[in-house]
Formats: sequence, C-alpha cells, structure tokens
Amino acid sequence: MAAGTSVDVLMERAGAALAEAIWRFGNGRPVLILCGPGNNGGDGYVAARLLSERGLSVSIAAVGQPRTEVAARARAGYTGAVVALEDAVAHPVLVDSLFGTGLSRPLDEPLARHLQRLAEAADFVIAVDLPSGLNTDSGALLGGVQADLTVALGALKPVHLLQPGAGRCGTILCADIGVRAASDVHALGRPRLAVPAASAHKYSRGFVGIIGGAMAGASLLAARAAMPLAGYVALSHAKRIGPDALVHRRWDDLASDARVGALLIGPGLGRDDKARTKLEAVLETSHALVLDADALVLLSAPDRLLRRGGRSILTPHGGEFDTVFGKSDASKIERTRAAARASGAAVIFKGSDSVIAAPDGRVAVAPPAPGWLASAGTGDVLAGIASAMLASGMDSFEAACAAVWLHADTARRAGPGLMADDLPRHVPAALASCL
Repeated sequence: MAAGTSVDVLMERAGAALAEAIWRFGNGRPVLILCGPGNNGGDGYVAARLLSERGLSVSIAAVGQPRTEVAARARAGYTGAVVALEDAVAHPVLVDSLFGTGLSRPLDEPLARHLQRLAEAADFVIAVDLPSGLNTDSGALLGGVQADLTVALGALKPVHLLQPGAGRCGTILCADIGVRAASDVHALGRPRLAVPAASAHKYSRGFVGIIGGAMAGASLLAARAAMPLAGYVALSHAKRIGPDALVHRRWDDLASDARVGALLIGPGLGRDDKARTKLEAVLETSHALVLDADALVLLSAPDRLLRRGGRSILTPHGGEFDTVFGKSDASKIERTRAAARASGAAVIFKGSDSVIAAPDGRVAVAPPAPGWLASAGTGDVLAGIASAMLASGMDSFEAACAAVWLHADTARRAGPGLMADDLPRHVPAALASCL
C-alpha cells in the first residue's frame, strides 16, 4: 500500500501510462515487450493487455515467471502468448520492462546478449522506469542498452540525472501514477528571482569582491559574469583590466570592507605563498565566501568553514572534490551531501550532472548541461554567478542552485562552439527568464 492505494491499482496506473507512451511514440508499429519477474515486468503485462484491447499488435517475451503476487495477477490478466526471451523475434518497437529500481549487479551475460540483439534490430526502444542494467542511485552502468524514451513512474530517480546512466535514458517522460514521492533530493528547476525594488541601490543589490591572483583572465571572467547580477563588483588585481564599471581595489582592502556581500577567491589565484596568504586572510573574515579552483586545493581542511554558519559555497570539479574530501565509491549525491555536512557549506559538485547539496541535507541534481561547457574558464564564470547570487542575500544553497541554472542557461543561449568569454554576455537574458 502507498498512501492508501493498493499495489494493484498502482501497477494498473503505471501500465496505463506506459501503454499511452507506447501508443503515442510507437506510431502504430508492432511492439515487443520484455517482461522481467518483478513488478517492472508486471507493468509490462498491464500495458500489453491495454494495447491489445486497442487493437495494437503486441508480443511479450518473458524472463521466467512472475515472482510477486501483484505481477502474477497482471500476467494472468494478459491473455496473449508469452515466449521465452531467447525465443523472441525482433519488432520495430522494443519495450524494456525487465528490471526496474534496485538492481545492484551486472545483467547475466545471456540475458544481456538477447537484450542487445533485440534492441539493435528495433527502430525505437522504450524503457519502463529506467533501462535495465543501471544502478538507480548512482547512475552506474551494469549492462543494458540505450533507450530512446524512458517512462519514469511516479517521480524522477537519481539515475535519470546522474551520468553515465542518464545518458542511457534518452528522452525522459515522467508519468504521474498518483503517488507523492517525499524526498530531500530534487531535480533542479528554474529559480524565481526578484526584480530590484525602486529603492534599491548598488550595495543593496549585492557587493561582490573578487580576490585576484596570478592569472588575470580567470578572475576577470568571474567578474564579468557577476556584473549583470550584482550592484557592485570589485576586483583586486595589479593591473587595471576589464570593463569601465569594474572597480579595482587592493585585496586586503576588499577583505576588510564591511559592505562586501560576498567574497570570491580561487579563480586564477595560484598556489604559491602569496595565494596562501590571501586565502588565510579571507577565511578569517566574516564575509560570505565562494571558494573555487586554487582556493579549494589550498584549503587544508574543509571543516574550517563550519564556524561560518553555512554562509559559504564551494565549487569543486571531480579532481578538486577528491583532493578536498577524498575519493569514495558512494554515489555523487551521497558524496556531495556528505561534503556539505562536513564543511558546513553549500557544495556544487560540478559536471554534466552537477549536484548541489546543503549542510542540512537538501540536494538538487541539475539536468544535463550542454557539453560545450567542457571548456577552459567556464567554471570561473559559474563562480562569478554564484558570488553574485550569494551577495544578494540568498541562502547559500538557493544561491548555488540559481547559479548552476543560470550558468547552464547561458551556455544554451551561447550555443555550439562557445568559449567561456561568450557566457557573460548571455547572463542578462538568462536572468530575465527567471524574473
């Protein structure tokens, strides 16, 4: 039972949602549904029954007999023939209803071979809840085939957003089966940002201080990205660089200015003694902080941030994450959540499947970002956006979430072949879409 609804009713709803997807996307072509022994297979039997009643040509190939009572009842409701998987003949539309959530070991070799044979011969592959052969929580590959469409039942699962599994899901259609899935892990959505009030001034909109270092280009990229979002952006660098509206200040002057809403340190900082001195001084301030790139590598212990009361954001990519928090076989979600708790900061674990976590356990998983972001300097742009969001007074987790969304949206607007330098000019349009 789930919220007072019987498992049979839920399976009927899931099968109906699957049948509707097959009907719409299969274009009337003959369908082969592969049914496993669990409830995922039961959903396939229900869909087959409903599609047969509509007059669609449907065949079923099964792996053994149903092992749950509800799946057995679904099997009994389907009156057509059922053949063994190894005897199945390829159809234009293949439906993978073999194994759903909970798979933790690789698919058996003979089963994987037959699944591959049927998928390669099909024109269109639909997966039920998730393609067989994926780890639900981590997105790890345990075998299976590429789906063109995945019908997620009730709610998205981590595998639908975490790589490499998300790449196997194709287009994802989330089917409402009448069950509310309570979780502190959510898919990242478009933020709702406020329009500045008529009484706003440059400091109330957010004062961002960026501590520059050895590589001027990185800190300038961050500054350019922050400027459309903040009221005042100041950069510490030996040379005057960037737009006329960009203020230049000494780094120690910035660090001691009480008006600063957030300090960003790391992009282009370097890892020498000068860089270490700047980081140590910044860590002693009471400002909200964004730590990126070199600052993360120089951070000796992330628990040093705990005393800051959650007013920090860390933005590591995979290598930096391992350096700061250590390697682990846990899922990206669990690793990011643990890092946020250990540091007391909001953590953006960057990648094509960026995960954002708060010290209180909240987690957001971003939809796949454009692959064109795999380019030097794009992380500096994200850090600049995050510092502006934090300086505006947002909670660190909400600021981090907004930054990841805006960053990906600027990349979508910049289009193929983008360079990091292209992103800041698309920030105003991305911002406008969130107002």
